[in-house]
Amino acid sequence: MTNEKSGKTLIVEQTGSPIRRPADQRQTLIGLGLNKIRRRSELEDTPAVRGMIAKVKHLVRVVSDASENGNPSQGGK
Repeated sequence: MTNEKSGKTLIVEQTGSPIRRPADQRQTLIGLGLNKIRRRSELEDTPAVRGMIAKVKHLVRVVSDASENGNPSQGGK
C-alpha cells in the first residue's frame, strides 16, 4: 500500500448547528475539522470522507472540488 495522495480535495463548509443533534453527528463534524457555522475545511477526497459528509449532509455543504478549480481558497470568498 502506498501513501501517495491522489491530489483530489474537497472544500466543505458547515451550514448547520450541532445543537440538539446526536453525539455521533457532532463527532463527525469534528472529524471533518468543523465546529462552527460558516467554517470551511479542505479535505482529501476519499470514500471515508464522502461517507462522513453523507452522514451530516443536513449540516454541511460541499463548496467545491479544490483540484478542479486550482485553489479557490485564495483570492475569493
